[in-house]
Amino acid sequence: MPKLALPPEAPTLADAVAQSVRDGVAAGQLVPDKTYSVYQLADLLGVSRSPVREGLLRLAQAGLVEIRRNRGFRVLPPRAHDIEEIIGIRLALEPPAARAAAEQATDEQHATIRAALATMAAAAARGDDASFWPADRTLHDLLLRAAGRPRTAAIVEQLRSTTALLGPPTTASGRTLAEIHSEHEPVVTAVLARDGGAAEAAMRAHLEATRGLLMANLRR
Repeated sequence: MPKLALPPEAPTLADAVAQSVRDGVAAGQLVPDKTYSVYQLADLLGVSRSPVREGLLRLAQAGLVEIRRNRGFRVLPPRAHDIEEIIGIRLALEPPAARAAAEQATDEQHATIRAALATMAAAAARGDDASFWPADRTLHDLLLRAAGRPRTAAIVEQLRSTTALLGPPTTASGRTLAEIHSEHEPVVTAVLARDGGAAEAAMRAHLEATRGLLMANLRR
C-alpha cells in the first residue's frame, strides 16, 4: 500500500479519506486496475473502517473507484465524459436560476450576494485558495436560493463535490483566482441590476469556461 496521509483541513474523517485517496491517484501512488485493501487503507491512515468505507463510497459515486465486495477497491481513470455530464447538468440548472435570481431577489439577498463576491475578490487578491473556494461555492448557493430553488442548490453542491474528486481545479491550467472572480462579476452585476437575460448569459459563459478547462486537465 502506498504512503498516504489524511489532510488536516477536511471537515470529516470520510472527507479526509476520500481526499487522501484522490491525492494518491493524482500523485500516481494509486494506479488503475490494481485492487487495494480497505483494511490496509484503514490501518495506514490510522482510522476505523467505517470512515474508510464511507469515503470510498463517495469516490465510487463520483466514478473514481470501483468497490469490489470482500476484496477491496480499484481505482478507475477519470474520464472527460464525467466532467462533460456534470457541467452539462449545471448548465441546465444554473443559468436559468441566475435569471430568476435577477428577477426576484430581495434587497437583503442582494446584500449577501454582494458580500460573497467581495469575499472572493479579497481572497483572490491575497492568493488565498482556502478562503476563495468556499466563497465561490457560497456565491453560487446564494444565487440559487435567491431564485427560490433550494433543491437545485443541494444538487449543485453535490455536483461540485463530485467534480472536486474527479480532478484538479481549473487553477491547475493557469487560470488565476482573479480571473475566476472576474467571471462572476458580470453575473452579480446583472443580478443586482435585475437584468435576467444578462445574468443568465454571464452564468452560462462562466460554466462553459470552467468545463473547457476541467476537461483539458483530464486529457493531460
